[in-house]
Amino acid sequence: MRIPPMKTIVSAAALLAASFLAVPALAANLVLYTSQPNEDAQATVDGFMAANPDINVDWVRDGTPKIMAKLQAEIQAGNPVADVLLIADMVTLERLKEDGKLLAYKSPEAGQYDATLYDADGYYYSTKLITTGIMYNTSAGMKPASWKDLTKPEAKGLVTMPSPLASGAALIHAQTLTAVPGLGWDFYKSLAENGAIAAGGNGAVLKSVASGEKAYGMVVDYLPIREKAKGAPVEFVFPREGVSAVTEPVGILASTKNADAAKKFVDYVLSEKGQEGFLKLGYIPARNGMKLPEGFPSRDTIKVLPIKAADALKNTDQDLKTFSGLYGSN
Repeated sequence: MRIPPMKTIVSAAALLAASFLAVPALAANLVLYTSQPNEDAQATVDGFMAANPDINVDWVRDGTPKIMAKLQAEIQAGNPVADVLLIADMVTLERLKEDGKLLAYKSPEAGQYDATLYDADGYYYSTKLITTGIMYNTSAGMKPASWKDLTKPEAKGLVTMPSPLASGAALIHAQTLTAVPGLGWDFYKSLAENGAIAAGGNGAVLKSVASGEKAYGMVVDYLPIREKAKGAPVEFVFPREGVSAVTEPVGILASTKNADAAKKFVDYVLSEKGQEGFLKLGYIPARNGMKLPEGFPSRDTIKVLPIKAADALKNTDQDLKTFSGLYGSN
C-alpha cells in the first residue's frame, strides 16, 4: 500500500478544516408574538434580521386579546412557544410580570427613554406612542379642540368611539381620561347622554367618520392621519387636555430558551435604527430625540397623559363594568 506524502495529508487536513470553518454556524430561532399589523410586523422582523443575520425570526400576529389567549393556553399546557412579545399595552405585560411570566432584562438602550415608558425592573419597554385623540369630518359644523367639545349640543348624536370591550387602546384611553381632573367618569356619562355610541374597534370609527355617517370620533392617531394623506375628508386633533397612549411594549418570556437572541431583539427595537423603522411605518417613536411622521405636529405640542399600569390592571374589571353600564356590552 502506497503511503501518501506528509504534505498531501497536511493539505487535505487543512482543506477539511477550512471547509468546516466555511459552514456558517446554525442560526438561532426566535419566535415573536405580536399585535402589529401584518405589514408592520414583517417590516420589524426584516429590519432586525438584517441587523442580526445569525438569528431567524418566526412571528405570529393577532389582536392582543387573541394573542394573549393563545399564549395563556400554551402556558397552561406547559409549552409556551413565544420567546418575545410585542403587543398593544403595558397593562397586559404588567399582568404577565405579576404572574412571573416575564424575564427581567436591563437594556442599555433604556437611557434614551423617559422612565414612565418602561418597567423599572426591566420586564418591558415601550416601543412607540399610539395616541388616541379626536377625528372629525371636514363637513362637521364644529372643529373640536377639547374632549368636552364632544359633549356640546353641536355634537349630539354625532360622536362614535371604539368600545373598551373590543379594543385594548380604547380601554387604556378610558382609564386614562377618567383619571384626569375635570373629566372622570362624568365625562363618559355626559357623552352617553349626548347620544355618543361605543362599538367595535378603531377601524369602524374611522370608516364611520370618513363616510360622514358620524361627524366626530375618538380614534388612534395614525388611522385618520394616513387617510387624510390619501385624500379622505378628515382631520385629527390632539385635544388640549392631553391624549392617552398605548405604547406597544416589548418583553421577553421567562420560559424562553433563546434569551440572548431575545435580548438582541429588545435592544434592536429600542435602538435608533429600530425606532427609525417604526417612524417610517408612520408611528411616533418612543425614543427621545426622534422625528415624528409626516402629518404629525411637533412632539412638544402633544401632551401625553400618564397612566400607571399596575393601577390600571387592578381597576380593569370595575372599569369595564362601569363602561358597560353606560354604553352596553358592544
